[in-house]
Amino acid sequence: VQFVESGGGLVQPGGSLRLSCAASGFTFSPYAMSWYRQALGKERELVARISSGGGSTRYADSVNGRFTISRDNAKKTVYLQMNRLKPEDTAVYYCTAVRYYDGVYNPIWDYWGQGTQVTVSS
Repeated sequence: VQFVESGGGLVQPGGSLRLSCAASGFTFSPYAMSWYRQALGKERELVARISSGGGSTRYADSVNGRFTISRDNAKKTVYLQMNRLKPEDTAVYYCTAVRYYDGVYNPIWDYWGQGTQVTVSS
């Protein structure tokens, strides 16, 4: 299993970035996928989730209306379009496959890619 995140960088407040996550080593299309982020000194938190077919999405309240998650099953890639970025969005962003169990979605594997750094600053 491998997740390779890319697309991060330094952007001014109000700007946009599009993150990509290329997945490999497993059958991509049956699984829901999520983006998480971890800011310095804080715990990792869920940002967005998309269903296996892409028809259902969920967002953290802090990003709802600004971020859009999407996926291309043929390319085994999940995306995160981030608009109207704020300094509090600064974090390392990760993607992973998730599974619904016992009322919650959790990562399937205890593995994280290298992530991609997003820094929002003027």
